Amino acid sequence: MPFLRIMGILNVTPDSFSDGGAHNSVEKAVKHAKQMVEDGVNIIDVGGYSTRPGHTPITVEEELARVVPVIEAIRDLGVKISVDTFRGEVADAALSAGAHMINDQWAGQYDDIMLDVVAKHDAEIILMHNNEHGTYKDVVSTVLKELDYAINLALQHGIKKNKIWIDPGIGFVKSREEELDLMKRLDEVVDMGYPVLLGTSRKRFIKDLMGEDVPPRERDAATAVTSVHGINCGVKAVRVHNVKMNRIVADSYMKLRGQM
Repeated sequence: MPFLRIMGILNVTPDSFSDGGAHNSVEKAVKHAKQMVEDGVNIIDVGGYSTRPGHTPITVEEELARVVPVIEAIRDLGVKISVDTFRGEVADAALSAGAHMINDQWAGQYDDIMLDVVAKHDAEIILMHNNEHGTYKDVVSTVLKELDYAINLALQHGIKKNKIWIDPGIGFVKSREEELDLMKRLDEVVDMGYPVLLGTSRKRFIKDLMGEDVPPRERDAATAVTSVHGINCGVKAVRVHNVKMNRIVADSYMKLRGQM
């Protein structure tokens, strides 16, 4: 039966756009991780480097200091651990500490060693669409082309096909109109044949869908609507802040469709 995996966001940063500072100690992070497990999470995505607009860059050492102790503290909770990083050194330490997958917003192309590190650990990797130009004649065609390049590069570096996920990159170098077009044609990303992670949670795209200038924490219901849309298009996972709401909505909808 189809099953939607819920990836819960665990930001161990002081400046993330939605929950910066809420979980930026090991004790707070563990408490939130345990709550997410209780709420039905399948993957916990640990992030130590905020990339919100206007973020402050940090050193590799600081990212490691934020991420590794949290991984070590939650690795026995019985769910997969992902690490949201684009730095190979951080990925190497995270996977050595007990993480299972790397969520790379630059699709393994920011750091020359990233793909080799993931291959060495025989780990999973999420290749998210991102680029530096942000201009498109047809956003969907460009996303498909650039994801295909990233996939082939990962395979060339020895990452196994069954370890690769893709993410269309909602919220990254795309206008709200382009993101809407991409969401409407999400099935074309799914048709690439790799499991798709959808990450819309609390983003500006959600605010525009709602038609209201509401703070991030008030965007969870509309986020859950995009999770249902993702189910219809065939995505395998959604990356969200509110695990409980999305777990209930996804499971209820799939039961209604006779898929659970």
